[in-house]
Amino acid sequence: MNSDRDPTRSAPVGTPEGNKVDGDAETGAASDGVADHKAGSEVAAGSPLAGQNATIAQSATAVEGTTSVENATAAESATPAEGTTTADPWEAFAPPPGRAPGRVGRWAGRVGRVLGHEWTVASVLGLLLSVAMTWPSALHPSDTLPEDLGDPPLVAWILSWSGHAVIHDPTRLWHTNAFFPNRYSLAFTDTLLGYLPANVIGTGWVAAVIRYNVLFIFAFALASVGAYALVRQLGADRVGATVAGVAYAYAPWRYSQSGHLHVMSSGGIVLALAMLARGHGLSLRDGYRRDRVRPGWILAGWLVAAWQITIGFGIGIVFGYVLGGCVLVGAVAWLLRRWRPSRRVVIFNLLGGAVFLAVTAFMIYPYLRVLQTYAHVQRTIAELKVFSPPPRGFLVASPESLLWGTLHTTVRESLPFPPEMTLLPGFTLYGLALAGLFVSAWSVRARILLAAGVVVTLVCALGTNGPFHGWVGYVALYHLPGFNALRTPGRLIAWTTLLLGILAAGGLTGFARRGVEARGNRVPGRPEALLRIAALIPLALVVAEGVNKMPHPVVPAPPAGFSQLRGPLLVLPDDANADELYMLWSTENFPTMVNGLSGYAPVRQAELRAAGSTFPDQASVDQLRAAGVRTVVILRNEVNDPKQLAAEVDTFGVSREERGDLVIYTLNP
Repeated sequence: MNSDRDPTRSAPVGTPEGNKVDGDAETGAASDGVADHKAGSEVAAGSPLAGQNATIAQSATAVEGTTSVENATAAESATPAEGTTTADPWEAFAPPPGRAPGRVGRWAGRVGRVLGHEWTVASVLGLLLSVAMTWPSALHPSDTLPEDLGDPPLVAWILSWSGHAVIHDPTRLWHTNAFFPNRYSLAFTDTLLGYLPANVIGTGWVAAVIRYNVLFIFAFALASVGAYALVRQLGADRVGATVAGVAYAYAPWRYSQSGHLHVMSSGGIVLALAMLARGHGLSLRDGYRRDRVRPGWILAGWLVAAWQITIGFGIGIVFGYVLGGCVLVGAVAWLLRRWRPSRRVVIFNLLGGAVFLAVTAFMIYPYLRVLQTYAHVQRTIAELKVFSPPPRGFLVASPESLLWGTLHTTVRESLPFPPEMTLLPGFTLYGLALAGLFVSAWSVRARILLAAGVVVTLVCALGTNGPFHGWVGYVALYHLPGFNALRTPGRLIAWTTLLLGILAAGGLTGFARRGVEARGNRVPGRPEALLRIAALIPLALVVAEGVNKMPHPVVPAPPAGFSQLRGPLLVLPDDANADELYMLWSTENFPTMVNGLSGYAPVRQAELRAAGSTFPDQASVDQLRAAGVRTVVILRNEVNDPKQLAAEVDTFGVSREERGDLVIYTLNP
């Protein structure tokens, strides 16, 4: 049947285009029927029915016209008028249209997205884990200190002094109230200046104890979250990155250093490396990807690296050399045309590097002045030998380890200096890293480089016990600027732990990827759920090895009237362990005092200590008076010598008074 339009027929005026097509089709069909009828009439033209057929044809034509008009009218009436709408017959079955959220709803959605972001969840969980692992630091933050009453009171004093100096007299920042009359005494050890925002909050020894506990918890949390961020950037999945983060922050060896907040504060290292890797578009799985370069992260990474130098200058020296090595590798890649950074990448690296170098120079200056002022401050190979661990130290945990501490008692006691020689990163971590050498998300080249890094750091951590008495290792590094200030090579185990964690994360990610490939397009079921649960077993084992039984001794309050003592003063008994507690007590008003303990003992201080041991005789009084000391304080409960407690000193020009538990001798000019 012919469906083409009849050119001799036109649609009524005002009929929609769609109706024209329908009408033409019907008209064409009717025309075909009439044409056939005409053909039949022509064949029988000579018959008597010819006239009758003609009459029938005229009637059909009349009917055809009438039908076409009726059809056009019906189509026109069925079509909605222009500008009008018709109801959707399916509207009753459709869901009601959603309402656009208001301002409160939009803000709630944004807050929800932030709170549910991976980095928010990782940070919150990292903080909660830190609170649990350092318990009860958060329960008794004002009257206890973790580990012991040795170095923690010293570090609490360091934190308090920097805040006090910045507020009252920044020019005295490097010249503390302790170690009188020696200058640049803050540079006798790590300064932790990067914690200044916290250091200016609160005054007195209670605030100092609270501050220390808060930063102690923060240091563990930052280390775990920073390592997680780095390993995720390198390409590991969430479980693998979590294992690496927990292993880095809570390795058994860390608890042997728990009294050294400047050593525990290594989270800035891994966080800065994560930011720099993200900014340069680098990962171990994908290599360098130009489309993922983020110059802003490069600048942020350099700023965090500079901050790390201020919170842990000792461990920051090694970090600075690592960054220098990375810059050198990048320069070689550029020269070999293997890497073509954009102009923004170069500019942001130059800006960030300049800030890093400026902060490093600021931190180096007082240490250089110490080297110039004090002839005996230089470290020697003999000192390095005292703190160099034997190889078995890498398999021994500190006594604070809940899982291994008691079991390793015998072998730990065989170590020459256990606090710096119990260097176990974790047996679970060793096993996971070994498995990661064979099955991994990392390339073979990356695994080889990571394994080489593990070996190099282990050899260097041995100090003088390394190959050829350490000359292939740390002793060779000891001749580089800055390294000669680091007499504890075992602390390089932090880098070993990080590299082992990256290997382990690659292995776990590789196993997970193989499981996904084996499953294919099959709908996940019970076997897959069991495999996901099994993937958490390594994490549980790493956490178990990190659980500790760290003591939290109560900090004794200073004797009544201690804060009103006039300096310069000497507190007796003047032994090393007691000095750290005296320094903490002095944070009330920071009186100038001879007492003080750090990584360096000045010769002048040793002379005044000797004079204090024979006080009060004429020679000691004369020596102390000549040095500028005006008050000698004896703690009645700590001294059993009746000569010091009740000496007749009128003939020496010294007055005596008792004030509670204090016996105070005033050396008149």
